[in-house]
Amino acid sequence: MPRQTFFAKPGDVQINWHSIDASGKVLGRMATQIASILMGKHRPQYTPHINTGEYVIVTNAEKIVLTGRKLQQKKRTTYVYYPGGQKQESYESLLARRPEFLVKEAVRRMLPKTRLGRDMLTRLKVYAGEQHSHNTQKPVALSSN
Repeated sequence: MPRQTFFAKPGDVQINWHSIDASGKVLGRMATQIASILMGKHRPQYTPHINTGEYVIVTNAEKIVLTGRKLQQKKRTTYVYYPGGQKQESYESLLARRPEFLVKEAVRRMLPKTRLGRDMLTRLKVYAGEQHSHNTQKPVALSSN
């Protein structure tokens, strides 16, 4: 039995497509599951320096749930480096205006902050409604918590 660590090579990885229906799902719990799939940690061939992750399609992003009073209390802050350039927006208005952004940001913050993490994020496809244009890839439905 050879005692060598297995490292996947970029050509060795078979990439699958998964789909998650986000209606009624808690944002953070769903985002951790998505981040794990994007990184490839669910596979036995996981290699930290190679993108072994798979594609994930999220539908019904407008129907996600945040626990507690996070919709009203949690805010997204941006700053444009001008006097008075700080802007805050509650998650409630952000969910109404751009639900795809809310899901994508939650997942992005759970991925590595490197070139590899940015490449992993390109494999995430988020849609506010039920319709998506990836039926030809035959995504497998995932059950989320």
